[in-house]
Amino acid sequence: MEERNLVKAMVAEAVGTFALIFIGVLAIAAVSYVRAPAGLSNLTSIALAHGLTIMVMVAALGAVSGGHFNPAITFGFVVTRRMSIVNGAVYWLAQLIGASLAALLLVPILGASLVGVGTPALGAGVSFSSGVILEAVGTFFLVLVVFGTAVDERAPASIYPIVIGLTIALDIMAFGPLTGSAVNPARAFGPALASGQWANQLVYWIGPLVGGTLAALLDYYFFIERAPGAPVVREIPTEEEHRAA
Repeated sequence: MEERNLVKAMVAEAVGTFALIFIGVLAIAAVSYVRAPAGLSNLTSIALAHGLTIMVMVAALGAVSGGHFNPAITFGFVVTRRMSIVNGAVYWLAQLIGASLAALLLVPILGASLVGVGTPALGAGVSFSSGVILEAVGTFFLVLVVFGTAVDERAPASIYPIVIGLTIALDIMAFGPLTGSAVNPARAFGPALASGQWANQLVYWIGPLVGGTLAALLDYYFFIERAPGAPVVREIPTEEEHRAA
């Protein structure tokens, strides 16, 4: 990968992840700020805030970096050899920096306590192991959709930002009350760093990385059909590919 393109991709990943955490935490904090009663409408608004943010950021920045904004998605690209380990590490760094900057910027605006409210946490009675399973399943769905729409060349190219965003929304509506439905280690890491709420942080790394890996391997090596001799590794577009697009 050209150094210039890698720098562009790193900035894009940081910006997209920043947007997810900034909007996501704000959406959750707003419910607490106005003391709105818990209910389906609040859960739906939070789910849509996350899903719509991912949808527009993938649409805006997908051509630059692929629009991962999630270490679990990047890890899926690494284990399927669509991305080198070094470039995967660069993506992870960018994602964690973007997530951390967003959460830290919200502290002087909302206060650390409200940023803590926007930090994914296990619901009452949800054990560590159950949390890992739920996060793994939610991330499995997400990465399956990413590979099935953004990677599989048979899928319509214009649809993937929408369906990826909708998958985030449905994950939150289903798993949000139980785990916070991070399905993204960066979504948990940034707010935890800013608020000091580190409880069960490993749930949001183990679950998404395991679930994302399983989905990537299943889709890439079983569902996706490739022409004989087609290259396995294809990372972000080159400058020539951008101009030809």
